[in-house]
Amino acid sequence: MSIGRSAVAIATLTALAACSSGATTAPSGAAPARAEVFGAAGYRGIAPGMAKEAALATGKLATAPVSMLDGCTVLSWQGGPAPDQARLAAETEAQRKADDLNAKADAADQEAKQPAGKSAADSAKSAAKNAEAAQLAADSAMAIAELAGKREERDKAFAAAGGASFGKNGLHELGAPPEAKTAEGIGAGSSLADLHKAYDARGLKENAAGRFELPIAEKPGWHFEFTPTADGKVGGVAIAESAAKCR
Repeated sequence: MSIGRSAVAIATLTALAACSSGATTAPSGAAPARAEVFGAAGYRGIAPGMAKEAALATGKLATAPVSMLDGCTVLSWQGGPAPDQARLAAETEAQRKADDLNAKADAADQEAKQPAGKSAADSAKSAAKNAEAAQLAADSAMAIAELAGKREERDKAFAAAGGASFGKNGLHELGAPPEAKTAEGIGAGSSLADLHKAYDARGLKENAAGRFELPIAEKPGWHFEFTPTADGKVGGVAIAESAAKCR
C-alpha cells in the first residue's frame, strides 16, 4: 500500500509540474515583444500636430510646463524633469526685457531717421535722437543675447530628457526620452559614426546650430534632429516641424 501511494504521489507531482511549466512558458513560435519606435508617427500616442489637450489626455505627459519661451509650451514626459520655478521666472523676464527693448529700439530708430531741420538746435536734437537710438540698439542686442542663452538652456534640457513642445498649431516638436530609439536603432548614447552610417545616404546634414537634421520623407515639412555630445555620441533625438513657430 505504501509503495502504491508513493507512486501515485510522484505521478501527481509530475503532472502538476508539467501544468505549471506549460502555464508560464510562451509557445516556441511566439515572437518577442518589439520596443516602440520613435519616429514620424510620434511616440507613446503623441503625434505631430496633435493639440495639447489631446496629448494631455493620453496621460503620457506631465501637465505643468517646464518652459514657456517664445510662446512654446514645453511639457515633460511623465516621470521626467519637474518645472523649475526660478528658471521659468528667469525665462519670462528675459523674454519681456528683449521684447520691450526691441520695440523701443525700433521706434527710436524710426524717429532718428526723420528729416532734421537746418538750425543748430535741430542738429543737436537730431544728434540726441541718434545717440538714444544707438544706446537702445545696444541694450536690445544684449537682451537678445541673454534670451538666446535661455533658449540654449531650454534646448539642452529638452534634448537630454525629451518631451513635447506645443505652439498655436499644436505639437511642433517631440523629443525622445533617453531609452527610445528610431527604427534604425539610433538613440541617446549611439555613436555619431552609427548615426552617419544609418542616415548619411538619406540626406543627414549638420545645421547652423551644430545639430544633425534628416528630412522625414513620409512627413513632409518635418525632420529628425539629433543633438551631438562632445564625446562623439548622440545626446538626444527629436522630430520637429521645419518652418513652424509658436507665436
